[in-house]
Amino acid sequence: MSKLLFIYNPNSGKGNIRKEVSFILESFSSKGFDIRVFPTAKGGDASDMARLEAHNYDLLVCAGGDGTFNEVAKGLMEAEKNGDNIPVVGYIPVGTVNDFATSIEIPKEVEEAVDVILTGTERAVDIGSFCVGKQGDLYSYFTYVAAFGAFTEVSYETSQDVKNVIGKAAYFLEGVKSLQKIRSYHLKISYDGNVIEDDFIFGMVANSKSVGGFKGITGPEVYLDDGEFDAIFVKTPKNPLDLQNIINSFILMDMKSENICHFHSGDIVIETDEDLQWTLDGEDGGAHKNIHIHNYKQALKVKVR
Repeated sequence: MSKLLFIYNPNSGKGNIRKEVSFILESFSSKGFDIRVFPTAKGGDASDMARLEAHNYDLLVCAGGDGTFNEVAKGLMEAEKNGDNIPVVGYIPVGTVNDFATSIEIPKEVEEAVDVILTGTERAVDIGSFCVGKQGDLYSYFTYVAAFGAFTEVSYETSQDVKNVIGKAAYFLEGVKSLQKIRSYHLKISYDGNVIEDDFIFGMVANSKSVGGFKGITGPEVYLDDGEFDAIFVKTPKNPLDLQNIINSFILMDMKSENICHFHSGDIVIETDEDLQWTLDGEDGGAHKNIHIHNYKQALKVKVR
């Protein structure tokens, strides 16, 4: 009998997952799975359970939002680093934003997501590591984005309904209402033998087709399993025209602008003289001066259509 570990966050989204647990368990039980259920109670629970117990199971099913999936991926990466075999992951996205599910085209309806886990195929996806300090000590992992600066806070604080109404143009204008309020950071960015040094208001290292609930921000062609990130760094605008060019670039999904540095790489080092506040998959990533981001190609297998 195949063994299944079901990790779910009862507080994800509006907490509606509680009403679906019986259906989920019955669906997997009817297919012969021996199930262990683990509801999380606090941050870090999903990561700890995945790290310590997942190697004992054939399938790990995660129900939650981007943060919960991030924790599961983090725990599995740590388990694999310790020499453990890790299972295939099934994802039931019930969070508020669900960027990772959008990127990999996992349905947001619980019944459909369960069906994908039971009848779908396996797909290997890249996972990013986020190391800090001059020694490059491992801080965490991320599944789809590491970002800093303008747009990041407004992205995750704005409801999806509002985003759907105002559109990308108004959204970015909301994030940069006043040039005087934009925080600028002087960065040295190194990748694949190249070095960029300039002032920036925003940076994003992504492996995603959707960030902050907006599809297409990372560009029209995004691959989740090629070992490379899509990196976008927005230079500090010197005047309103620069700002308008930046906004237009995001709206049109065309990053060919002198105000934007856009490149692909699987290994990126970012250095600054002051602490830089990051978000990892929409969650707090801490404030750091030196960052080393690395892509682990096809590190995690996920059930998809």
